[in-house]
Amino acid sequence: MAETYSDEQAVEPTGDDSLLTDERVKWTGLAVALAFTAVILGFIALVLLEYVNYDLLVSVAPRFGVAFLRVVAVVVVSSVLAVTAGVFVGLGRVSRTSVTHAIATAYVQFFRGTPLLFQLFIIYLGIPSLWPPGQFPISEGYTVVPEIIVVDWTFLTAIVALTLNHAAYVGEAVKGGINAVPGGQMEAARSLGMSYVDSMREVVLPQAWRNSLAAIGNDQVILVKDTSLLTVIAFPEIITVFREVNSNQFDAWTPIVLVAITYLAITLPLMRLVQYLEERAEWGSGPGGDEDDEESGEGDEPGGLLDRGETA
Repeated sequence: MAETYSDEQAVEPTGDDSLLTDERVKWTGLAVALAFTAVILGFIALVLLEYVNYDLLVSVAPRFGVAFLRVVAVVVVSSVLAVTAGVFVGLGRVSRTSVTHAIATAYVQFFRGTPLLFQLFIIYLGIPSLWPPGQFPISEGYTVVPEIIVVDWTFLTAIVALTLNHAAYVGEAVKGGINAVPGGQMEAARSLGMSYVDSMREVVLPQAWRNSLAAIGNDQVILVKDTSLLTVIAFPEIITVFREVNSNQFDAWTPIVLVAITYLAITLPLMRLVQYLEERAEWGSGPGGDEDDEESGEGDEPGGLLDRGETA
């Protein structure tokens, strides 16, 4: 029970304490926020009016559009592979088999403990050096979509490095999601005659997915921003195009504006999608979920997922 205090124990505010009233703190915070917003908006307006070459912007915008499509292609492939591999990494992290747990732990520790840039160099430079000079078999590229998707060693390095790196983070998110599922869920499923694999696939993982959805979504946004590191292996992504335009045109702010627009065109819809999925997961309203809730008589209360699982 919380401790209570009598009126005699209450401390009367001094003259200095009275300066920090809730009303004054609120208005001070509002004033600071407005001043900060005005400075930022004023700086953006100054850049757009004085330092952006709009003729150059129009002429180089198609190059950023192509780079945008390349980044989207890499992000889509890497995200699918990273989430798929991350599920297995997460299962390995919660496995009671010592060998499986040790392998999964070593994998996570290496890819979370070393920079993505270092991992890019290991794959891009280290693997070809295992062959005699000039005999690396994946030296030629294969065009899937002209100017956008060319499957060469640079493209494969980008996919493999981003997948391996982010599978480690997704695996930790899945591990946390599985640990958040009450242990009675697995015991109840096994008592109904389900195998370990079926119990994990049909009972535990669907709940773990909801528990870890926010962390996985945030990791996919970080993956988008990590594609900027691909410029060090000469992958023609957004930052690479920025560096080319900046070097050739001696203009900094015009390509900077295009870089910001291009990345926001990817991350803002992705963050909105993650928010939408989180809201649906929070309220347990999957496809046809409302009808299911009505049939089960559980209503729309948040957190119904665990309640449904415990009942089952």
